Amino acid sequence: MLMFEQNVSRKNALLLTRLIAIFILVVSVYSAIFHYLMLREGKDLHWFVGVYWTVATMTTVGFGDVVFSTFSGMLFSVVVIISGIFFILIIIPFTLIQLFQSAARVPREAPKGITGHVILTHYGPVTNVLIRKLGYYTSPYIMLTSDFKQAADLRDRGIRAVFGEVDDPQTYAQMAIENAALLVTTADDVTNTMVIHAARQISPTVNVLSTSTEQESIEILRAAGADEILSLDEMMGQSLARRTIAGDAIAHIIGQLGSLTIAEAAALATPLVNKKLKETQLRSLTGVVVIGVLEGPDFYLPDAERVITKHSILILAGAPEAIMRYNELFCIYNSSNDPVIIIGAGNVGRWVARSFEEHGLEYCIMEKAAEKTADASHASVLDAAKVENLRTAGFFNAPAVVISTHKDDTNIYLATLFRSLRADIQIVSRATLDRNVALLHRAGCDIVLSYASFGSNFILNHVKRGTYLMLSEGVDVFKVRTPQRLVGKSIDEIRLRESIGCHVVAIVRGEKTELIAGPDTVFPEDSEIILIADNESESLFLKKYGREM
Repeated sequence: MLMFEQNVSRKNALLLTRLIAIFILVVSVYSAIFHYLMLREGKDLHWFVGVYWTVATMTTVGFGDVVFSTFSGMLFSVVVIISGIFFILIIIPFTLIQLFQSAARVPREAPKGITGHVILTHYGPVTNVLIRKLGYYTSPYIMLTSDFKQAADLRDRGIRAVFGEVDDPQTYAQMAIENAALLVTTADDVTNTMVIHAARQISPTVNVLSTSTEQESIEILRAAGADEILSLDEMMGQSLARRTIAGDAIAHIIGQLGSLTIAEAAALATPLVNKKLKETQLRSLTGVVVIGVLEGPDFYLPDAERVITKHSILILAGAPEAIMRYNELFCIYNSSNDPVIIIGAGNVGRWVARSFEEHGLEYCIMEKAAEKTADASHASVLDAAKVENLRTAGFFNAPAVVISTHKDDTNIYLATLFRSLRADIQIVSRATLDRNVALLHRAGCDIVLSYASFGSNFILNHVKRGTYLMLSEGVDVFKVRTPQRLVGKSIDEIRLRESIGCHVVAIVRGEKTELIAGPDTVFPEDSEIILIADNESESLFLKKYGREM
């Protein structure tokens, strides 16, 4: 029984339960029919005789002590025998194979001849989303785990899991690490350090990317051999701060795609509010192009008739000097002098505070655990779930509140409370799990960033070598080689936006990146295109054109 529990996944246990339920149902139905036909022959038998006869007949044992004398009874006997043969020879063997094939099929080494693959060493929220993204691009990967049951379960879910000890150098030899494009380790800092040392013993050249929880660990991870270290807490904190419309009105850079700079800017308290996009003349004045508009949880592709509101966050694209010209125009605007409330003095909350300090924005941290506030400035030991504490912290005058705790249930509760107290405050929150993003929006959040999506997108951008940027939850900008079917055709002919939902931002030829001038722009040979889309549209594009890129 212990071995069964270790080697059979929950999915297969459910399969076994269904098999037993089907067998009981079939026996019950056949027994009922048996008694009905026997009564027609004038025989009133004990209920268990029906069960006995059905099991004996289905298993083709056929003792012959209970038989029908009528044609209908004999015909029923034939049906029971045939269904029993089908059940025993087909359904039961197939189910048993399904039950135990997980243990047999969990590999302990990489597929023969694999190359250019990504090795993942910790299954969690970040890698779960990353695996889905890698699937969009049909990028090869291996999910390494030292938990055999987890490996079997992941295989059942279609994830390419391999069993092996993450602290054993030989494991990485079996993972064909010498041929890998990247090793990604996203566990805690101690485990990450161990993984890097084990991998480096086999391959001193493989590219290693590690996440880091504590700032003090960055140098240790680098000394162990990490090429790239992502402080996701820092990145998340900075991004949450950028999305807070109580800050300045300048454009904050999200990232680069080739020579194109992607930035975001809040419209609040600027002359842009209540203007249509076509009326802003931003392209002629600064050289930047609005490639999208965030309105709370909603993202809109650029539309000349769209009216900019005080809640709008503009997604901008342009050359670095164009972004500078935009900032020269709008740096004088600031939306509020009242402090923003930050909930939580953990790593993410502290990075939000540092970002506010860099931009001269007032803030106040509310933290329930006293030990977390010891070295945090502008922090008070206050439970944000109590209205009197919110009043003390200045919540009822604050332009925005940033919820930074790592507990999604707490964040949902607080967002619901804050929205019930104030309809006009901006609520920005993090989510640890993707599935809770919708719940946080429903609770009243204007902006929600998923830690899982955020981390996976940064890693994917590294895998794709700077061709992928996350704009908002579920919305990305990405660069791909121009599909052959698009070459020589205009944007108006292809109508990607209408048919798939992808908006073409720019065309890249060599070192030159050109923002789209209009619908007559033609896709040239030997070029790349930069697109903006939500997850569904991005997936549709890659399914339709992926093989041509």
